[in-house]
Amino acid sequence: MDASTSPRRAIVLVADACGVGALPDAEEYGDAGTNTLAHLAQRVGGLRVPTLAALGLGSIVAIEGVPAAANPALHGRLHPLGPGKDSITGHWELMGVVLERPLPTYPQGFPRELVARLAAATGRELICNAPRNGIAAIAEFGAEHVRSGALILYTSQDSVLQLAAHVDVVPPRELYAACVAARATLTGEHAVGRVIARPFEGREGAFSRTDGRRDLALMPPSRSYLQELDDAGVEVHGVGKIHDLFAGVGVTRSHPGATNAGALANVDAVLDRIDRGLVFANLIETDQTYGHRKDVEGFARALRELDAYLAGALERLRDDDLLIVTADHGVDPAHPGSDHTREYAPLLAASGRLWRTISPTRARTHAQGSSRTGRGAHRHDGPLADVGATVLRWLTGREAPTLPGRAFTI
Repeated sequence: MDASTSPRRAIVLVADACGVGALPDAEEYGDAGTNTLAHLAQRVGGLRVPTLAALGLGSIVAIEGVPAAANPALHGRLHPLGPGKDSITGHWELMGVVLERPLPTYPQGFPRELVARLAAATGRELICNAPRNGIAAIAEFGAEHVRSGALILYTSQDSVLQLAAHVDVVPPRELYAACVAARATLTGEHAVGRVIARPFEGREGAFSRTDGRRDLALMPPSRSYLQELDDAGVEVHGVGKIHDLFAGVGVTRSHPGATNAGALANVDAVLDRIDRGLVFANLIETDQTYGHRKDVEGFARALRELDAYLAGALERLRDDDLLIVTADHGVDPAHPGSDHTREYAPLLAASGRLWRTISPTRARTHAQGSSRTGRGAHRHDGPLADVGATVLRWLTGREAPTLPGRAFTI
């Protein structure tokens, strides 16, 4: 039975912001010398992630506490082909969408005339209008928002416009409608990558964001591997913010994932129901909850929880299932500021069949820093788009020669 008709499944887990070293052009972004996972490990006295280690995480780059694997899965580093260092460009590139020019950013806040248009479109005044960490924006402007009803408008180094509102002042439904209006206003030179709704709750001095985040992304500017899969009759299940990042294009069904635990539970729920298809999940907490806040203990704990999940998930894989673990950018805790960093993404990939030949019950590990890879799979370094190309070939047996990326062999 060939791949185009066999009951094959692919699972792509994007551990948000888990970069593994500065890209050659990182200095242009102010990110020279960054390495999220290596610096995180140094800050916490070493990472304890035995399943990721067995897959080959420590064979990609040196990470304290993560030894190189004697028998790794396919492993390597992936790089973007275009500009950017945010979730939208990272996820787009994983599925073969590459920008020709950077999306607009607003390091000084949005222009006065644009703010006036946004106020008219949303029907509310806007306050803040500056680059801010989201928690800081709510803490600083939340009380004024509660008194005045004005929406909190802020941005970051990324191409993003965020609107925050207290759920008792502006009900989430109204906030979402305001973001839809803002999205429609942001065209031409102001076509930002994402408009994000950020509802929050609580009293002054103890405001906290809810799980009601909504992302309204720009339409992908070119064809993706998700559309190739759709044309081949293969279902694509987006978990977490996948549907939002692709503006729904090429995503058959969307499943929530406001937390990593919720996202992974939905990954399992989908796999319990399907015999063929792609499950494409974003694991948000390493970025949103811990990375931007430089909470290294929380970040390390999230990785341990992912590692524990993978230990069971790998054992449940069918022989013809393919699991890929990767990332979209970095958020280095050792770097000044709290924004994303321009980094390589790790690549770890195994089929169920491969995993059963290299599982820890038979694998041995080397001292950290060893370059020997034993009897495991080979190393693969290439563009992020190789993930989409591989998923397409795995599930359909097809290639998409007009899209960037080439399939790697498991």
